[in-house]
Amino acid sequence: MRSVHDWLREYGTSHENRLNKTLHWICVPLIVFAVLGLLWAIPVPPALAKGGPFANWAVLAALASLGYYAWLAPRLAIGMLPLVALALLVLERLAAGPLALWRLSLAIFVVAWIGQFIGHAVEGRRPSFFKDVQFLLIGPLWLLGAAYRRLGLRY
Repeated sequence: MRSVHDWLREYGTSHENRLNKTLHWICVPLIVFAVLGLLWAIPVPPALAKGGPFANWAVLAALASLGYYAWLAPRLAIGMLPLVALALLVLERLAAGPLALWRLSLAIFVVAWIGQFIGHAVEGRRPSFFKDVQFLLIGPLWLLGAAYRRLGLRY
């Protein structure tokens, strides 16, 4: 079983170029937000919809991701919690607004992935998720782990 340090170290090997890192700092959070927005836009069964605006697929996916993070690195999961909560609060506001949430989320998703692939083209290395799909969940932790290290926090 890999430790969080193993995952982050391996993820980092294909993210050493400065431009690629910068694009990841911009694009990874946007992709997470867009995926949650797309999931939010999927209709839920009527029985589930009675639970209020936060009874949706995005919240379920966020909780599952946070559970995975807690299993992998509890301290990083704690740091991820307010970020995910903020994203969900923003999505709740956007879902209640005049814009079609799925369209906005899809546009953000496409543009952010283009940014990711540009970064990897400059880096000269394929995205990590081509090797293991779990790296799609590791990307946000890699960013948060870097922030923890800069702040001198352990994880």
